[in-house]
Amino acid sequence: MPVMVLSDCYLFPGCYLPLFIFEERYREMLRHALAHDRMFCIGTRAGKRDADQVLPWTTAGLIRACVRQPDGTSQLMLYGLRRLNITGWLQEEPFRIASVEPIAVPALDSTTAQQLREKAIDLLPQPTESCSEAMKQLRATLEAIPCPDRVCDILAYHFVREPAALRQLLAEPDTARRYDVLISALKRL
Repeated sequence: MPVMVLSDCYLFPGCYLPLFIFEERYREMLRHALAHDRMFCIGTRAGKRDADQVLPWTTAGLIRACVRQPDGTSQLMLYGLRRLNITGWLQEEPFRIASVEPIAVPALDSTTAQQLREKAIDLLPQPTESCSEAMKQLRATLEAIPCPDRVCDILAYHFVREPAALRQLLAEPDTARRYDVLISALKRL
């Protein structure tokens, strides 16, 4: 799967990532993805000092919308589908292509899942005058999502800003442990 490598950028399953494609190598990668299965991953640099090292986990993203500009740049919306492990590199130039395998997510009993989901939603910032309706709508939408993994990922993507916590949240396959990281991060808000 093609990989766009960025610093401190994390795509989670069930979330949208807007991207502006301007580098020539990523223009080529985008053409490749659109000609094949409309998918690529966001790879996160392992550190600031070594730009070539990429974290071993990622999320497969589906190009949901793409608009090419007259100057050759593109604006697109990438939708996160599934966590993956990068197991190796099949191509480095002009853009990276990785061999990947899905990360198995162990099942969580429904009672525990419901309790963790409610606890995380309860930690959302309280509605204010300026965002009262939006926050109520967000809470109602999250409560209506039946998948506890999806709720955890959506909350992580939109409310966690600490790169170390985001790395943990993306790498952790166990839903209960992911909720522990999420709840700790939400408490610090």
